[in-house]
Amino acid sequence: MNNAEIITIGDEILIGQTIDTNSAWIGSQLNLYGMRVNRITSISDNREEIINALEEALGRASLVLMTGGLGPTSDDITKVTLAEYFGSQMVTDPGVLEEVTERLRRRNLEMNEKNRRQAQVPDNCTVLANHTGTAPGMLFNNRGKLVISMPGVPSEMKHIMQVHVLPMLAAIAGGMVIIHKNIMTYGTFEAKLADRLEGFEQGLPPEIRLAYLPAYGVIKLRLTGTGTEAELLRQEMAEQVQKLYEVIPDVIYGEDEVTLEEVIGKLLINNNLTLSTAESCTGGKIASMITSVPGSSAWFRGSVVAYDNSIKTSILKVDPELISRYGAVSEETAVAMAQGVRQLFGTNYSVAVTGIAGPTGGTPGKPVGTVWIAIASDGGVVAEQHRFADDRNVNISRSATTAINMLRKQIISS
Repeated sequence: MNNAEIITIGDEILIGQTIDTNSAWIGSQLNLYGMRVNRITSISDNREEIINALEEALGRASLVLMTGGLGPTSDDITKVTLAEYFGSQMVTDPGVLEEVTERLRRRNLEMNEKNRRQAQVPDNCTVLANHTGTAPGMLFNNRGKLVISMPGVPSEMKHIMQVHVLPMLAAIAGGMVIIHKNIMTYGTFEAKLADRLEGFEQGLPPEIRLAYLPAYGVIKLRLTGTGTEAELLRQEMAEQVQKLYEVIPDVIYGEDEVTLEEVIGKLLINNNLTLSTAESCTGGKIASMITSVPGSSAWFRGSVVAYDNSIKTSILKVDPELISRYGAVSEETAVAMAQGVRQLFGTNYSVAVTGIAGPTGGTPGKPVGTVWIAIASDGGVVAEQHRFADDRNVNISRSATTAINMLRKQIISS
């Protein structure tokens, strides 16, 4: 049993009202147990769709995981459809009924027929108790192939996976060991990075593979090792990670899902340094990223969102003549903003960003996506021009992330 499919059920997913985060989480967990997810299918709350999707999935996979359609309302038809598909009768499970009754009692709610219906399950399934909700999970054995149906509520699905499903898969997997290691990079493009790592990839042992996972300039390099000897595999993974540091030391900023803002926080607090920001086109995005880090009040003093030029001149003390001569989006203005906010807050470091996020405002000389970023410190001011995309959201995200990475490099080099 090494291949799986995921089926998510619900009209709310198909119309975009609800984002399917369940499949991503389930897929990540299955991978840890050597299970390969071949396909993810989203379908409506419809009997024929459920039967067809299940029939097709069982024709390809040895494990099918389903989420959704197990609530108490009339449109939740997954349970009765599964009973029909597997030729079973609906019966009341005493354990589930007791769980539902107790849950309602604690909330001072009365039992009604819809709640009681939650305790009904197909008589040929194995009930997977749900201690976080009223809908139980159900496991069916279909001639050696497993079908597991779980609630669509993420917290309830994860509870059933962690308590029932994953321990079962661990037992099935036996001695197979899968290890993941993430190396976080920033400051290059995926194609360029792949070119630099061509020799590294060719030298990887067969039990380790490399994947590229890009998002808004951050490229996560995921090394996955598979084997039966855990300690040997960990040693081999450590050796390959060290080789990565030797090949691309200039773009690696951390490991294991760490964010740039978390790295910045550690650098600042470990060196007893403080930071302030002045933002124009990013509109507070940098400050938001920084303050998302717990404990950031120890090193982040504050920010000025100088969206309008009047704020640049009155609060940050940028010379109006400078803006008139060079423009709001210029090296000179970015430098003055960084100096102004650093003096205003009395910090060791400051970051300033000014640019054209779009979709309007660009010119032939300064098209949409043009951004100037400046970092000020006791060592002076460093400024860089960047050209990002035509998309406003991409420009804001890339500007903020690039600014934080510039700050990281300045602190390290000082």
